[in-house]
Amino acid sequence: MTQQSDTSDEPEPRDDGAMAPELRNPYYLDWMAENVADMKRLVSGQRILYASLAIAFVLGLALQVVGYAIKSAEPQEPLGLMSDLIYTLGLALWTGVVVVVFVEIVPRVKRRQVRQAIDAYEALAKPSRGEHVQVSGGDKRRG
Repeated sequence: MTQQSDTSDEPEPRDDGAMAPELRNPYYLDWMAENVADMKRLVSGQRILYASLAIAFVLGLALQVVGYAIKSAEPQEPLGLMSDLIYTLGLALWTGVVVVVFVEIVPRVKRRQVRQAIDAYEALAKPSRGEHVQVSGGDKRRG
């Protein structure tokens, strides 16, 4: 015996527990309706990336310092192993952040700066309706 669904062409939303129970709360829905633009702006920008990099950098430095402090006290074997692991994790965290900054963040910022400079140059070099525009080198262009 199979159950027959509605004859409408619209599929029913699945309720297999994947949707968070908060999404059914009217207070939550009202809050989301008011703040959806801010939330979209938050997740579309780089704020989350920069915040997570800052947290990883600070946490990495703190772990390395703590690991070094414990290691310098020459603890016995189980604590010595933990201090080595904490020290190494801290070192890996903050150096990883430094690598990401120099491999991803700095080139992205430079590309944006070059793109803005090119756009500004094109806006200045583009003559509008027959006006003469002086560009560097003394050339005059006519539109």
